[in-house]
Amino acid sequence: MKRNEIADKYKWRLEDMVPTDEEWENIFAEVVKLEPMLASYEGKLGDKKSLKEFLDLNEKADFLLGKLYIYSRMRRDQDGSVQKYVAFSDRAMGLIGKLATASSYMNSEISSLSDEFLADVIADKDFEKYDFMLKEIARSKKYILSDKEEKILSMARQATGNYMEIFTTINNVELPMPMIKTKDGEVRLTHGNYSVFLGDPDSKLREQAFKGLYGAYGKLIGTIANTYAGSVKADNFFAKASGYEDGLQKSLFGDNVPMDVYNQLIKAVKENTEVMHRYIALRKKALGGGDMHMYDLYIPIVENADLKLSYEKAYDLVIEGLAPLGEEYRQLLIEARDKGWIDVMENEGKRSGAYSWGSYGTHPYVLLNYSETTHDIFTLAHELGHAMHTYYSCKTWGLHKSQYQIFVAEVASTVNEVFLLKHLIATVKDKALKKYLLSYYIDMFRTTLFRQTMFAEFEKIAHDMDLEGKPLTVDSLSEKYYELNKKYYGEAVCHDDEIRYEWARIPHFYTAFYVYKYATGITSAISIVKSIMDDPKNLEKYKNFLCAGGSDNPYNILKNAGVDLATSTPYEVAMKEFNDTLELLEKEL
Repeated sequence: MKRNEIADKYKWRLEDMVPTDEEWENIFAEVVKLEPMLASYEGKLGDKKSLKEFLDLNEKADFLLGKLYIYSRMRRDQDGSVQKYVAFSDRAMGLIGKLATASSYMNSEISSLSDEFLADVIADKDFEKYDFMLKEIARSKKYILSDKEEKILSMARQATGNYMEIFTTINNVELPMPMIKTKDGEVRLTHGNYSVFLGDPDSKLREQAFKGLYGAYGKLIGTIANTYAGSVKADNFFAKASGYEDGLQKSLFGDNVPMDVYNQLIKAVKENTEVMHRYIALRKKALGGGDMHMYDLYIPIVENADLKLSYEKAYDLVIEGLAPLGEEYRQLLIEARDKGWIDVMENEGKRSGAYSWGSYGTHPYVLLNYSETTHDIFTLAHELGHAMHTYYSCKTWGLHKSQYQIFVAEVASTVNEVFLLKHLIATVKDKALKKYLLSYYIDMFRTTLFRQTMFAEFEKIAHDMDLEGKPLTVDSLSEKYYELNKKYYGEAVCHDDEIRYEWARIPHFYTAFYVYKYATGITSAISIVKSIMDDPKNLEKYKNFLCAGGSDNPYNILKNAGVDLATSTPYEVAMKEFNDTLELLEKEL
């Protein structure tokens, strides 16, 4: 379907962000003038007046750059065939690079200021909207080296910072994907259709796709192992060079998250692998009791039980499921639907998938490619969670404090999904659909809590091996991963030999110690949902979380919402929910 064939009510209104393309050009011209102005403050930030002027100017630049880049990218995403917006996007990116260079001295110059001066600035009400940013720079001072040393490290990063790009080229361009025989003829296996094949009822097709994918990785596994080993060594080098104990400490310090959060997560999941094993055994039984392979973990255990709803009915269902979040939240959901926040339908040239995005000063937006499936209904709820989090944060704070960190970014979206799931499980009459929803919920635990924690544990093992002087080879990495796979999934599944190479296809491993945040995100969401269902008065705490943005470190923001991830409590709540849901499914089956 062409974009001009879609009704306006299903399209987002990007003119709310930038009214016209002519206005975009005017903003661009205005930002160009800011580049020399930003550069002119270098060496002057030790003066309070100059520091305030610079921070205000920098905030203005960030605000306008956000409009330029996000507007152009979203125009491009709605139809990539329109070259005008491809050019707009490229121009915006180039300008972002120029202004970043012009103000690149900011952190190092501020961090070189005396503790007394910084404390005075932070306490000054004129700097209130910048106080948390300045506190974070001050907190990092002990890990900032001399100018000469920082320049050497910067040069080293340029020389060693392309492991992700190397992997991306291997993964997206050079991987020798085979042809797959389907009932409609041969097709080339891709990353996109691989997940489709794993959900196909034909076990032979699933096996063919599974072995085909890992066979392709196997042909380049030596190159990938060397690439990942280089990435791990770089992580550890830059961490140690800056004074951190290791890459994990550096990553957690950057987010201002206690080490106990990581340790409690790994410990909790390790202690509850038996519940996962029980689910895998139940899945095996539900699928007929024969051999169950790793490629059988993604097919539904209940056939023909899918919610097929129009977008309008799906939206009404989401509003109904999110009723515990209050009337104000409900009205915002209605506004999002009716006031051009959402781009709903697939069209030629539109970016695939879904996301929520937007620039400060304008309502958030949601991109969908809606089709009438259960998955897309939950995607709608998920992206609306992101949008509401952004809305509340931006309404409460100025630009810098409104930007919440990745550590908490998946909490609100998952809260929405869990509320919708619990509503459906409690209200559906169709037994097959109820079993389907229970298994859908359990698979959220399997893929997001358990699997991402397994990834996190593998990362830690790989980085520790390097620190201990142990070689990171195809065999050593694959054997460690294979052992983890057996530990997490148990004996009910056949641990196909190919799965030992799964580590080689995970892009997030090149952004070290990132994946655990998915696991802590779902853990936090489940605790929040339970607290609101137990006592509606706790909704106020959750609303405070949504409003907090980036005004404090993410650990404290969650702790103030009643979720202390450095203790065992939220993980115990999540594991009990997993076990209780599994018991319900066992009874239904």
